[in-house]
Amino acid sequence: MSEYIKRMQERRAQLWEQAKALLDTAEAAGRDLSGEEEQTYQKLNADIDQIDVRAKDLAEAEQRARDADAAFSGLLARPETPAMRNGDGQDSELRRWARGEIRGVDVTPPQGVAFRDLTKGTATAGGNTVPTTFYGRLMAHLIEVSGIMTADPTVLNTAAGETIEVPVTTAHSTAALTAEATALTESDPAFAKRTLGAYKYGVLLQAARELLTDTGVDLEGYLAMQAGRALGNAFGAHAITGTGTNQPTGVITSATTGKTGGTGVTGAFTADDLIDLFYSVIGPYRNSASCGWLMRDTTMGAVRKLKDTQGQYLWQPSIQAGVPDTLLSKPVHTDPNVAAVGLSAKSVAFGDFSQYFVRLAGGVRFERSDDYAFNTDLVTYRAIVRADGLTIDQTGAIKVFAGGAT
Repeated sequence: MSEYIKRMQERRAQLWEQAKALLDTAEAAGRDLSGEEEQTYQKLNADIDQIDVRAKDLAEAEQRARDADAAFSGLLARPETPAMRNGDGQDSELRRWARGEIRGVDVTPPQGVAFRDLTKGTATAGGNTVPTTFYGRLMAHLIEVSGIMTADPTVLNTAAGETIEVPVTTAHSTAALTAEATALTESDPAFAKRTLGAYKYGVLLQAARELLTDTGVDLEGYLAMQAGRALGNAFGAHAITGTGTNQPTGVITSATTGKTGGTGVTGAFTADDLIDLFYSVIGPYRNSASCGWLMRDTTMGAVRKLKDTQGQYLWQPSIQAGVPDTLLSKPVHTDPNVAAVGLSAKSVAFGDFSQYFVRLAGGVRFERSDDYAFNTDLVTYRAIVRADGLTIDQTGAIKVFAGGAT
């Protein structure tokens, strides 16, 4: 498997070199790509994207295998307890729920603050210490379909959905040179409160009883994938562009504009525009480990063509599976809910995404009903999560590029 992955990485690098050669040839001739060259360039980019998807699938498969091995090892090494013998543990309740013996089960998250990273982690970096649970698998799917959740936001897990008020500073005190025997000028910091609620997202799934009875599929994994993707897509859209009225406030919604594009280019950006956006975010945020870029996949095609004044490409492909590509040495995250390049469109975001807080209240609730679709002999499952999102530091931690108005 490792040799296959290595060949994929080499192939990816070769495709990028071919794409660069096309761009360099057109640039040396002082022209745009011809129609045939543009088709070839787009084909090369599509091949790179396909390799990325395949590498991601392989990484997930290997991680699931490691998680399963670790879980089985832990179970085999664990002495049997009365709770396990009597079936009183949460895992036992989950299995009883899947079989229809009980109506519902609450899958509770860990308490406190968590920091979501792009990768799910490796065994040697701590994966071996984490047991495999249904909640963890579902949250993995939610993260995979939400770009903001891969960008390392701060995640608050709470048992209940009461309102959380987070105090923040909006301005700092300033000092001034003061002459002898002169009164000091007062300068107080300014404070504000950001409020996180708990909006409810839900999905209903139905399965034929024959499927549940006859098939040997991983029912828990299937439900986790379907419910996680549905919940992740719904919350993910609001986490990007939510208005804040009866829904979360999106990271793009609350971000300030760091750079506005020129006129006559239909909202497109240049290399200089992205460099200006990069430096519009001040050093403490720019140097954060959680600092990165956020855009939709189709925008990446334009980004890959950009060069600096030294003729170096701003975008650099990753040479390690599971590690994101970089733009100006910062990781690039993609989310389909970010606007496409266009007039007045906020198509690129950059900044410290740990300043975006995601609040998850009460874990994920699953319930089963054998009666809801009794006349069709379908078993109905529902999944519900309560969540909110808001940029806590709105003084410029995250900024966007906005296309020109004309």
